[in-house]
Amino acid sequence: MYKAAHAVIMAAGTSSRFAPLSYELPKALITVKGEVLIERQIRQLKEVGINDIYVVTGYKHEDFNYLERECGVKLLYNKDYNTRNNNASIHTARDVLANSYICSADNYFTKNPFTLENEDSYYAAIYANGPTKEWCLEEDQNGYISQVSIGGENAWYMLGHTFWSDEFSKNFLDILDKEYDQPETADKLWEDIYMEHLDVLKMKIKKYPDDFIFEFDSLDELRTFDTSYVNNTRSPIIQSIAEALHVTQAEIHDFKTLKSDTNEAIGFIFHVHNQTYHYLYDEKKIEEGEVL
Repeated sequence: MYKAAHAVIMAAGTSSRFAPLSYELPKALITVKGEVLIERQIRQLKEVGINDIYVVTGYKHEDFNYLERECGVKLLYNKDYNTRNNNASIHTARDVLANSYICSADNYFTKNPFTLENEDSYYAAIYANGPTKEWCLEEDQNGYISQVSIGGENAWYMLGHTFWSDEFSKNFLDILDKEYDQPETADKLWEDIYMEHLDVLKMKIKKYPDDFIFEFDSLDELRTFDTSYVNNTRSPIIQSIAEALHVTQAEIHDFKTLKSDTNEAIGFIFHVHNQTYHYLYDEKKIEEGEVL
């Protein structure tokens, strides 16, 4: 049995797919059903006695400063948030990893998933009935994850938090240290590194009901979960579009991020009824037609 000593909440990414809300505010600081996403997660951790909480920031990191004062967490700045994938956030938090929860700041748990003690390292999972594009898991006879595949059918798939035992943390950091400076590592999720070393990095599946863990990859997905966003997106950009086109915010939908040649988010595509429009952040204007 392992007693959780810390929690690390990763909140460094730009979440560009969540356009345009993430352009205006970090996704972790968006309010869902009356509660800021990351504040809800911090509260749930503290409810079970996990008070040593670290938040890894990067994009718009100044917006998170209030959490130290109001929620009693510690902030760690990931300086490579825009040039590396989330393995850089793990590297940033390396000195505090030991019997730790590793969480994504944009997850919404309908019930508190955290416990002070855990039998083993695990990755939270939800079951997909039918085909899915998510990261699907298989387990061996001892319950440890034996295979991870991207996409599958009728399978448990990764979603939500993980718990790393002290042994798992040490093993993972040993591998990360050896591979961190390799050019191909920069774009890898920490899960990519994990799935390449399943023989050393032993982790079980913790299975949850399908109404327990939610993640919103787009504003349209958030609107399905929190219908208050249908008519009021809390976005000044979308409000300005609605006024310019003489429509309601509810009529603006199907958002898709526009990126530059360097993979930087420069705006987004959206639809009003059957018409396609695009909006470029720098130009602050709306034009008909999809930009490719």
